Amino acid sequence: MTASQTPLVVVGDALLDHDLCGRAERLAPDAPVPVVHGTRRSSRPGGAALAACLAAADGRPVTLVTALGADAASDTLRELLSGRVGLVEVPLEGSLSSKTRVLAGDRPLLRLDDGEGRAREATQEAVATIAAAGGILVADYGRGTADVLRDALAHTAAPVVWDPHVRGRPPVPGVRLATPSAQEARAFARQLDDAGPGDAAGLRTAARDARALVRAWRAQAVAVTLGERGALLSHGETPLLVPTPAAATGDPCGAGDRFAAAAAGLLADGALTEAAVQAAVHAATRYVTEGGARAVAVPDQPETAEEAPGDGDTTADAVRTAARVRAAGGTVVAAGGCFDLLHAGHVALLQAARRAGDCLVVCVNSDDSVRRRKGDGRPLVPAADRVRVLRALECVDAVAVFDEDTPERILGELRPHIWAKGGDYARTRLPEQPLVESWGGQVLLLPYLDGRSTTGLARRAALAPAPTGGDAR
Repeated sequence: MTASQTPLVVVGDALLDHDLCGRAERLAPDAPVPVVHGTRRSSRPGGAALAACLAAADGRPVTLVTALGADAASDTLRELLSGRVGLVEVPLEGSLSSKTRVLAGDRPLLRLDDGEGRAREATQEAVATIAAAGGILVADYGRGTADVLRDALAHTAAPVVWDPHVRGRPPVPGVRLATPSAQEARAFARQLDDAGPGDAAGLRTAARDARALVRAWRAQAVAVTLGERGALLSHGETPLLVPTPAAATGDPCGAGDRFAAAAAGLLADGALTEAAVQAAVHAATRYVTEGGARAVAVPDQPETAEEAPGDGDTTADAVRTAARVRAAGGTVVAAGGCFDLLHAGHVALLQAARRAGDCLVVCVNSDDSVRRRKGDGRPLVPAADRVRVLRALECVDAVAVFDEDTPERILGELRPHIWAKGGDYARTRLPEQPLVESWGGQVLLLPYLDGRSTTGLARRAALAPAPTGGDAR
């Protein structure tokens, strides 16, 4: 922790989120619905718990004040939060709310919600934690935690950022910043006599809603988040539009939490509201382009290095590695190829790629993919053996096998900051380059050792004279 990073208290409703991620390539024969196969299940903190984890990923100490119970979902969430944030519990009536998303790639197809638990009452520990806070984020998901602690929140001396929910109550008077989405601002504004009609997607409507909410809530400022357009900040008069630094493509789930957590931390550190909102917009944009909520997800059945298959879909370990490095603020590098008969040229390329960032994920063509590219005589070494050799290299942090002719699918899951290729591609525009650049990534060419190739090695081995005696193994 640096001197500028004030500890943050996050108050709100924690959720438990699950993702079932797979591929949808056909419709079911008995109904016009997609068939999702090759699914991988992961779980992560949701709601206020996600906001707390994202704030902690910035490097600051975070304490989460939330309602948890004796149900299985609460126990799972406690395990996911262990070692990430401090936890102060208030009693939960009922079971913890959880949601399960079914996704094909990054596209949600269906969401299932379970649990309707609500916070029952405040505790002395929770009230004392709020009173001693240097900065507070209220992540209200309408399940009662902010309600039972409302009096303590109204009397704190710390700067408060309030992320409201239409199922919850308005912020307490005097908050430093409220951060509704455009849809939430419209819903709250409709409850006011002077709100007037409007389109939730329009800037004029957002400006009018923000102005009305500043006055009705007696907030110092309201920042209406506008998705890929950025945020609109209002102190009650002429608003300030803070645009995103680049077009963000990816899963936006949790982007509002990322925005609010970044703004709350910076305001706790003493930043001006305008500077905090601008930095929060940038943080939310990076969050979406770098894979979103996957950065804090944990596979429900993690594979060990020994159990991971050498062929087929092995992206889970690689995605976990990339997400862990991103969450720590590091740079993810990926490189790809067949790596049939690993030679000095391969090793030099991989070593240079690893030096360009904080982890290296190697994307390897499957046996079928190599065969389609190189012919029936290839690969010379099966995928399981190629993966094992690559994993033995000190410069390689993870290996994933892809079955397609090009690595676009697996790159879409990894979302590396850098895609490294050999310098022999210098005059070629790679087919995956637009994809990498779409989330702000960079294609990087690295020097390639001349005269080294698998084809050349195989040709020389075939021309070598056969042994005439002794052990021919």
